[in-house]
Amino acid sequence: MPLWHVYHPENLYSAEDKQEFAAQVTVLYAELAKLPKFYVSVAFHAFGPQDFFVGAEPATKFVRISIDHIARLTPAPERRKMWMDTINERLAPFLRQRGLRWEIHVDETPRDYWTIDGFFPPPAGSPDERRWAEENRPSQPIGD
Repeated sequence: MPLWHVYHPENLYSAEDKQEFAAQVTVLYAELAKLPKFYVSVAFHAFGPQDFFVGAEPATKFVRISIDHIARLTPAPERRKMWMDTINERLAPFLRQRGLRWEIHVDETPRDYWTIDGFFPPPAGSPDERRWAEENRPSQPIGD
């Protein structure tokens, strides 16, 4: 489960921008981490100039992205750097190319603190996880 929180100035992203942003994030996980698409959630949080400050200044051209990871943890530093570089590259149309400043961070939570519809997700790459990805929904693991 990656859960993305995108904090952004009001009116920065249209409904279409948000849909494309969420699609780009979902593709990242589906392609690179081989996650079922329904694991990926993206929430947008708009703020006004009086609501968000960076260095005591209104954050009118700033985006903050907070990511929670549970489905896959990344212990190797070189893989973490590759992942962050990939995120920054894929999101450039929504950040760099719009002349924005941005910050991204990832928190990783132990997998045993995670359920979906009351089910503990199957092990990474297992037949049950592949089935979940094909069906695009959780279901009773066959091994349980």
